[in-house]
Amino acid sequence: MGLCEVNYMMLLRLLADKEQVGQRREFYISDFLSYRIDVDEVTKYTSLITMSQDADIGGTKLSKFLRPKMVIRLYHDARMAEVIKNQDIGRIHPRYDYPNNKMHLPDEKQQINQFLKEWLQLSLQLGQTKVDLTSHS
Repeated sequence: MGLCEVNYMMLLRLLADKEQVGQRREFYISDFLSYRIDVDEVTKYTSLITMSQDADIGGTKLSKFLRPKMVIRLYHDARMAEVIKNQDIGRIHPRYDYPNNKMHLPDEKQQINQFLKEWLQLSLQLGQTKVDLTSHS
């Protein structure tokens, strides 16, 4: 099974059937680190989500550089998930010549999707969510 297929399966587990525009899932990894998944777009065959890391150490938010953010397209018919935007990289090419002006690695896209896999694994292994136990009667 390929990397994009594995990422798709893990994302479905984390979304837990809450795939509606505007929905948010948050996973607390530690006292100061959390991952957030926001559903931005849902169509018949694809969904667009944003996954970001939030870190708060001693009441101080870390700089944007230390809070990664990815936009991910889920292809439901192909059962694949692919990072289409990462930080300031708007369009990620499959391969880059090296060296290049922005110093992207030749396999930048592969490495970004691998990084997403590691985020998803960490969220599944250590992530905790807030649960509202109050009755809404």
